Amino acid sequence: MSPPRESLGPLELEVLQYVAEHHPITVREVARHFAESSGQARTTVLTVMERLRTKGYLGRRKAVGAHQYWPKISKADLLHGLVGDFVKGVLGGSISPFVAYLAKVPNLTDAEARRVEQLLRQLEAREKETKR
Repeated sequence: MSPPRESLGPLELEVLQYVAEHHPITVREVARHFAESSGQARTTVLTVMERLRTKGYLGRRKAVGAHQYWPKISKADLLHGLVGDFVKGVLGGSISPFVAYLAKVPNLTDAEARRVEQLLRQLEAREKETKR
């Protein structure tokens, strides 16, 4: 399934990430977490979860007297979409500033650096292929 294309606000993203890490989960469980961690009201959490469901990010089913929610897309697909939105919206479609940022990140692990190098080699190969 392709990721939904509607943008996410900061609280929506937090709730979605929490649901993804703890699914299947009820509104009560999510609301308890957000009440303790950030003081959010249950009604706010319910509204956010329903908005995420309407946008296509969450699924819901009735189970033993309560609705259970789960993510409808993988975390990898979600992150891919968020990064793509950032590159298009903030960086004007250019990945050069993003790559320059990665080159200066002090906590980039050796494994992450190797993965970035691998991805850059793949991009270079794809670029050569399209020029043929």
